This record gives sequence, C-alpha cells and structure tokens, in this order.
Amino acid sequence: MNSDGGTLDGERVLIALGGNAMTASDGSAEPDAQAAAIEAAMAPVADLVAAGARVVLTHGNGPQVGNLLIKNRLAAGVVPPVPLDWCGAQTQATVGVMIMNALERALAARGAARPVSTVVTRTLVDASDPGFGAPAKPIGRYFPEEQARRSMALGETWRPFGERGWRRVVASPEPLEILDAGAAAALLDAGHVVVAAGGGGAPVVRAGGTLRGVEAVVDKDLAAQLLARRLGASTLVIATDVAGAMTGFGTPRARPLHRTTPAELAELAAAGHFAGGSMGPKVEAVRRFVASGGRRAAIASLARLGDAAHGRAGTVVEAAPGVGITSTRAAEER
Repeated sequence: MNSDGGTLDGERVLIALGGNAMTASDGSAEPDAQAAAIEAAMAPVADLVAAGARVVLTHGNGPQVGNLLIKNRLAAGVVPPVPLDWCGAQTQATVGVMIMNALERALAARGAARPVSTVVTRTLVDASDPGFGAPAKPIGRYFPEEQARRSMALGETWRPFGERGWRRVVASPEPLEILDAGAAAALLDAGHVVVAAGGGGAPVVRAGGTLRGVEAVVDKDLAAQLLARRLGASTLVIATDVAGAMTGFGTPRARPLHRTTPAELAELAAAGHFAGGSMGPKVEAVRRFVASGGRRAAIASLARLGDAAHGRAGTVVEAAPGVGITSTRAAEER
C-alpha cells in the first residue's frame, strides 16, 4: 500500500477516537447523547472493518470521568469517593460496552459481522515522572473560583481558564508500557475487533514488585501510538473534530498541514506551532509512531476516517522523503 491509497485488507489499523465521538456536538454527556454519538462514530469504523482492515480502537473518556468526579463530590458524605485510576477503569468498561454494541450493529448491517471485545487496560508509568510534580492535565468541568478554592483546600490542584472558569489539573505522566496489550493481541489474532487503552489506560506504577494505581491521566493519543507499535499496526489514525493539524494556528499565516514527515513535525513542534494541551500530543503521537517504524499515521476528522487511513485526508505522516511540508508549501505557493 502506498501514499496514493491501496488496500488495507489484512492490515492492522489503530484508530484513536477523540471526545467528539463520545458526546453530542454541544458536549453533552447524557447517556442518550453518548449512545447516539458512538452509534454515528461506528459507521466509518465499520466501513474499514468490512473492507478487511483488522481494527483496534482506543477512545477518550474526559466527559465520562468528569461526570464521575461530580458524583464523587456530591455523594462524598454518603459513599467514599473513588480515586482517579478507578474512574478511568470504570469509564473504559462503560464506553467499551457502548462501542461493542454499536459496532456490532453497524457490522451486521454491512453483512460483515465480527466479534468485538473490550480489554480494560492498565498503562505503566514512572512514579518519579516529572508530571507528578507539576500537574497540568485539565479534567472535569469548569467551576467558579469559589468552588475551586474549596477543592484546593482539600489538596487538589486547580487552575483558571479565563472566562469559562476553573478546572482541576492532574499529572499526565509519560506512558511506558501498555500492560494488557498481550490480551488485545490475542483477541486481534482470533479475529476480534478490539477496544483497548481507553482514556489512555488506567495508570499504574511498580511499587515493591507489585502494581498500584495512581492519581493521574495518561494522554490517550500517546498511549494509542504505544499500543499501535506493540500490536504491529501499520497505520495509526487519530480521529478528532478538526480536519487536521495547522501551522501558524491562530495567526494570519495559518495553513493546513497536509503531508509531512517525523523530522519535519519535530521541527515544527520545536518552533511552537502546536498547542501543548490540544494538538501537541496528537502531533507527537503520530510523529513517534512513524519514527518508530509505522507505515503511516494521520490526524483527521472522524468523517474522513477511511480516507485518512488510506493517506488521502487530514495531516498524513509518512517516513518517505519528498512528501513533507516543504513540498506542500511549494505546491500552495504555485
């Protein structure tokens, strides 16, 4: 398969679904809205599976974890609050079941029935990761300053986000290993479509020869590229709510980034083109995947998922020379 497309039959493709695939367009995370959003998101996934791709899915879980944190707060006087890694594990299972049901229906409608399975996944992180000393990953909803400061008095870290209010921030340590990738591989080999490492996986550290959960959130896109490499995927697609990455975002010189290479992405990231909390991790994930031997990675809208997997939409990253932003810019200038 080359950059002009070709078949994905038999190829392993990992798809990382963003939060827009889990909630309504207005961000609503009510059960019916989540179910409807996931139902719609599974249509392009089912098309890829029906075409012969061997698909693994990961997904975001921000709104779902946010809801659990609200329940923690409201019910603290009745039942003990659960730690953040528990919230991650619970939402992996909840979203996984919704994906399983929706994708099985979509595949049956295409005459391409496959078993779909979810692996509740743990992700190993380093207890000494600097992220624990400088929490920066926003989670949950926005709150007025007064409520945020009450939570800060209980030991939580909160930061202001302009007019929208304050949000809790937690550590987002580097993912080192997807501990349950072996189970995902066995299911994939057995013909299943696999859902794994949802929300980046439940973070754990090694302590005294055993594993224990930690209060943190692993970036789902960085975890996705790690899982893709572990499973031998040829293609990684990060499906989001924009058409792709841009250079000069927010400036008059903003331009869509169509085709690029890992080296050029590294240069652009070092020059500050990608926001650290949004596009930055996605760009780093696709860069790492291709730099580590993956054939292709793409950042694209969910609607263009199939085209992105074939290298025909979004920001496409390949190791081959001559397909970088320099050639794209030259074409635009002509």
